[in-house]
Amino acid sequence: MNRNLPRLLAVLSAVLIAVPGAPVSAAAEPSSPALTWAVQPADNRGPDGRRWIERTLDPGQVVTEHLAVRNLSDRTAVFALKAADGYLTDRGRFNMLPSHQASIDGGTWIQVQPTVTVGPNETEVVQFTITVPRHATPGDHPAGIAATITSAGGSVAVESRVGFRVMMRVSGTITAALAVDGLTATYRPSWNPFAAGTVRVSYTTTNAGSVAVTGAGQVTTTELLGAIRHHTTTGARQLLPGGRQDVELHIDGVWALGTLRTTVDLTPAVLEGDQAGAELRSASATVTVWTLPWPQLILTAALAALALAVRALLRRRRQRLARLLALARDEGRAQAQQAALVGGPPEGPGR
Repeated sequence: MNRNLPRLLAVLSAVLIAVPGAPVSAAAEPSSPALTWAVQPADNRGPDGRRWIERTLDPGQVVTEHLAVRNLSDRTAVFALKAADGYLTDRGRFNMLPSHQASIDGGTWIQVQPTVTVGPNETEVVQFTITVPRHATPGDHPAGIAATITSAGGSVAVESRVGFRVMMRVSGTITAALAVDGLTATYRPSWNPFAAGTVRVSYTTTNAGSVAVTGAGQVTTTELLGAIRHHTTTGARQLLPGGRQDVELHIDGVWALGTLRTTVDLTPAVLEGDQAGAELRSASATVTVWTLPWPQLILTAALAALALAVRALLRRRRQRLARLLALARDEGRAQAQQAALVGGPPEGPGR
């Protein structure tokens, strides 16, 4: 076994259905006692302490491995042995394709006998082979191998399986590449006109390379024709080739001054192991949206309306005051004229 294969691939290795080497209970039949078993990598003598198998192989190479099936129950059981392509779930846990779904990659490289009979509290070692196609592409080809029991509960058959992963990397020039698809940016204003809004960014990261990778990068939103910039970090969890991850994040403190230009930049990193000659391909995507600061515009309009209303009120008051002053002056002149008429002309000297 090549012990230089990436340790981070080990991080990818969560339990395949159950923790390898740990007993897992499954009912063989609804009325029968519980049947528990464990499956783990082995040598020809028994379990060898590995939790999963990691191999770096050349195209066309054939290798022999072993697995151990431990029956932890008090009755004999017949287990079906199956291999299938491996993948990571949405939560980043390793799994293998279900029996009804055909494998097209690493799962087809594993040949193992169809069944094994294990007595109560006994362990059986089973040999299996890995045959790499001559034209296999360099990179990672994950698979899993499991011992299964199918129980019939009424009209529904339930398959219980316990296994471990087989991580195979084909030698050659590997490519570590990420892609960003479906990028959207949506502005959500704060209806408090004195508080900035938030940009909601969502996209899908895809491992477009040939090996398992992680990713690190940055999301940048610019406004006011690039004069103001907002940054936040982003990344990608461990992704196997072809794996996808939906990402959503928020950028706070954005005022939406005109156009918002949002860019996602991601750089892949090979999960340890031999990275010599690896080709790294970064990913970048940009989206632009038009925004208006509605709360601030509404506040501005309200203040403008208030200012116009105050101005009109003051104008009306000045006009009313002017009318009152004019009326007072007119009344004063009228009274003066009336007083002059009542008094008459002054008397002259007597005759």
